[in-house]
Amino acid sequence: MTETKELKFSEAAMADIQRYISHYPEGRQKSAILPILHIAQAEFGGWVSPEAMDLVAGILNIQPIEVYEVATFYTMFNLKPVGKHVLEVCRTGPCCLRGADQMIDMLKQKLNIEEGETTADGMFTLKPVECLASCGTGPMLQVREKFYENIDSEERLDQFLETMRNTEVETPFHQTELTKNLH
Repeated sequence: MTETKELKFSEAAMADIQRYISHYPEGRQKSAILPILHIAQAEFGGWVSPEAMDLVAGILNIQPIEVYEVATFYTMFNLKPVGKHVLEVCRTGPCCLRGADQMIDMLKQKLNIEEGETTADGMFTLKPVECLASCGTGPMLQVREKFYENIDSEERLDQFLETMRNTEVETPFHQTELTKNLH
């Protein structure tokens, strides 16, 4: 029989979770679900497993289905293991007019993966997404909270991929400067 490890948040993550929950009135703790799912994704390998969603539901004292509904609605949550760098490529009109479809095709060819797949070395996951709100600088993509814009040639795409191959994964979402001001 295989022993399963109980999923548990770190002390730092639990402190952040409690801080988010404290922003809402008693009985309204469900309102903290989005930042807590971000924390879960950062804590548990870049994706939110059913076990992680169950853990979040327990902390918020809500039904697991309520967490599943939120996690499956937003594309920012990964529901299966992902690579070190998740390449979220904008595929809406303005970026497509500037070459996003060609960029996706080049990424598929260069990385030998399809949309939603991860490279064999675990380095990249290709994830087309809806508008990333950088219409004037497309085609573009996002890795974590950072935008990479004007990737309008194969040369620029190759430079980007090389940069990513040599980049360490940044601080998890819930500990970035972006969210420190939310506390």
